[in-house]
Amino acid sequence: MATKVVATATVRALKNRKLMPMRAALVLTPAAVKRIKELLNEKPEFTGLKVGVRQRGCNGLSYTLDYAKEKDKLDEEVIQDGVRVFIDKKAQLSLLGTEMDYVQSKLAAEFVFNNPNIKGTCGCGESFSI
Repeated sequence: MATKVVATATVRALKNRKLMPMRAALVLTPAAVKRIKELLNEKPEFTGLKVGVRQRGCNGLSYTLDYAKEKDKLDEEVIQDGVRVFIDKKAQLSLLGTEMDYVQSKLAAEFVFNNPNIKGTCGCGESFSI
């Protein structure tokens, strides 16, 4: 019995044509870059920060931030303005296209993740769902 061909495909080399850029895994604001540099200057034994997610809170997931000495085998590495951020393999899909900012107010100073993938958050903003 013959196999039915669904479609054909042609391969062409692109010349003088720009492709759409891929979405960055994580983009850092200037404030986040500055704060990460400050943190790493205090801990010279570490080369960057590692971002992850874990099961927690009333909405399911929350972010984790830890110091990192090196990139693990399956981590995604973001290098921006001399700062290295490693993304844990379990967090990569949930962070795709996210902006990491550092915000200071009179009452708090914290990293804020502006994530377009989030479907819901808890009232305090600590946990989220995708």
